[in-house]
Amino acid sequence: MIFYINMIELNFIIACFSAFLIGISKSGIKGIGILFVAIIALVYGAKNSTGIIMPLLIFGDVFAVIYYKRHTKWIYILKFLPWMILGVLIAVFIGKDIPESIFKILMAIIIILSVLLMWIWDSVNQKQIPTNLLFSSIIGTLAGITTMIGNLAGPFANIYFLAVKIPKNEFIGTSAWLFFLINIFKIPFHIISWKTINIESFKISITLVPFVLLGLLIGVKVVEKFNDESYRKLILFFTAIGGLSILIT
Repeated sequence: MIFYINMIELNFIIACFSAFLIGISKSGIKGIGILFVAIIALVYGAKNSTGIIMPLLIFGDVFAVIYYKRHTKWIYILKFLPWMILGVLIAVFIGKDIPESIFKILMAIIIILSVLLMWIWDSVNQKQIPTNLLFSSIIGTLAGITTMIGNLAGPFANIYFLAVKIPKNEFIGTSAWLFFLINIFKIPFHIISWKTINIESFKISITLVPFVLLGLLIGVKVVEKFNDESYRKLILFFTAIGGLSILIT
């Protein structure tokens, strides 16, 4: 019994750390979104974790929208958002009735592929990335699918914004509004279709909000000075481990 209570406490501490990372991520420090998804999925399960994370993401989105609002470029949101919406609708259909075991495999695959995509993104010649309609539609649809199944649209959105060469602050401000809008769009599907947001999940989310706020407050202080080259490599390593852990547990 003592061990069981300790495991509950340990899981809560892990979840708090994941919520803290959500705040750090939403403050503009990119590269850790996959990590907090992998961590919280290990604690609450792959599919259930998507509903628990949603209120936390929206809380972080609101903060980011307010803090970086003067840097938003709406033209890029209007071009990218419709394709993300299409991807979300596809994912809702795919993920509605599949069992937790299959959902877990899908999430693990998306996490590992996202790590690979981030690695390629860091290695590729940025001038070679296309900007045509076909590119944006494919990347946008994939972003929508992955944001619904695993809240993992970040790498795909990053590729798009990299292609159109948005400066750093505009990148953060535009991303903030993009993810705020798409996360709001996802809420009814989590409540009505997947039933991953409910009273119990929302209670868990509320307890984790202070840790998101802490991450936000710390993140905005360091985002301008943060040198993330070696840090991102470390994050990619542990994120890949997280993806594999979801797959085998």
